[in-house]
Amino acid sequence: MKDDGRLVTVDINGLRYPIRSHLDPAYVAELAAYVELKMELATRESPAGDTLKIAVLAALNIADEYFRANQEGTSHRSDLTQRALELERMLDLALGTPDGGEAAGDAPAVSALARTAGSF
Repeated sequence: MKDDGRLVTVDINGLRYPIRSHLDPAYVAELAAYVELKMELATRESPAGDTLKIAVLAALNIADEYFRANQEGTSHRSDLTQRALELERMLDLALGTPDGGEAAGDAPAVSALARTAGSF
């Protein structure tokens, strides 16, 4: 027998929607409350809009938030990578390997550790 998840009923914009999901029902309710809030905000911006127009405006606002958060995350990862590379360079200098390679007599594990810092 196939498990299709449990049925959770949520209210959005005055309408009830049965949602079948494997997610925690409280989380589904939280998502629905967020969508409801976005619908309310879209209604304030376009009070004469019909339900479909309001839903599209809310979806666009949510998509904008998603794209901005994704861009911010990408930027943050890039900053962390740059910082890790700088730490790697500083470590190489402190270990006497300014070119990032192994100096004569250095154990390979030391250089590998320094290079690992740049992979974060």
